[in-house]
Amino acid sequence: MPGTVIFPVEVSGVTRNGFWLLLDDEELFVPFADFPWFRGATVASLFQVERPQPHHLYWPELDVDLAVESIRHPDDFPLIAEVGVTTAAISG
Repeated sequence: MPGTVIFPVEVSGVTRNGFWLLLDDEELFVPFADFPWFRGATVASLFQVERPQPHHLYWPELDVDLAVESIRHPDDFPLIAEVGVTTAAISG
């Protein structure tokens, strides 16, 4: 009978500026400044993190999904959408 595949993840510390995640042999800092939806979270809800895939993290109590790469390289994943090309109104 096949079991559930589990990829290890652990919150190793919480500070007033963010929290640390341990993924396999890598420790990553998640700053509240870059990930503001965690700022008001309880410590208990931060610890309730799941890793359904090696590249994906999920906090069910907070309904937050993150790619691990967004923590490694937050500048590559801006939180604010930039306004692109505007479209002209179609008149008829």
